[in-house]
Amino acid sequence: MDEHIIEAMGKTKVVIKDGKVVEVGEPKINYCPLFHKRRGVEQIDKKAVKENMEYRMEKFGMCTPNREIEMNDFLSFGISEIISTLLEEKIIDCSIMVCDGAGTVIVNDPNKAQGIGGRVSGYVKTSPILEVIEKIKPENILDPENATINQLEGAKIAIKKGFKNIVVTITNSDDAKELRKLEKESENINIYLFSVHSTGVNLDESKELIKHCDVLTGCASKTIRQNGDEKALIKVGESIPIFGTTEIGKKFIEKRLEKIGGKAAKKDPKLPSPLI
Repeated sequence: MDEHIIEAMGKTKVVIKDGKVVEVGEPKINYCPLFHKRRGVEQIDKKAVKENMEYRMEKFGMCTPNREIEMNDFLSFGISEIISTLLEEKIIDCSIMVCDGAGTVIVNDPNKAQGIGGRVSGYVKTSPILEVIEKIKPENILDPENATINQLEGAKIAIKKGFKNIVVTITNSDDAKELRKLEKESENINIYLFSVHSTGVNLDESKELIKHCDVLTGCASKTIRQNGDEKALIKVGESIPIFGTTEIGKKFIEKRLEKIGGKAAKKDPKLPSPLI
């Protein structure tokens, strides 16, 4: 039996087993402008979360053997879109990401970066799905037998494979600190940290993330937005802002803006509610 634990829309705990949603927790936020725009969800509740998970499973095979791992841009501007552009432009060599059915993976194809990261939420745990592993290839997966999620170990494997410029997506500052340590200990290696799934992080955690990361998404995080507004060198978006907090992070964001011809400011942008 495969089991996948996800923090989904509204940072809701969702458990999927053998292709079925078996548990849905209580959402921590009740409105997200992204889901409103994309799926018409005006109120995030347990029913809406369950329906959205089932839609993803049907639409692109999330947490099933039918998982699609290649896709064109989903949003004009998001974390996976930035990573995809950096891979396409050969500015980075690979990205360490997380995929349901595979765990931590090494991605060096821009369409795979978008397909793996573009339509998913935060994975807490996943189980190996043979068909997904075969699509990604076992040599590009940290632990094909167990689908372990460990971004630090994924980065170590990428370095052993000879990659030099590596983006790593992370969700916590402990990983950020360890990855910065790994970067210092490694010769001619550049590790770029992208903070994702930040809704609900406390003030101290947000400060540590901003201290160590290059690019951060604000999600529905009150603290990331506050500290990002103070510390970022560049900010794109209001509803779901993305912050560049280092010179290289700023350049990465500008590269994506260059590709899409800029991003127009929204009039009276809607925000997630509540920000937590």
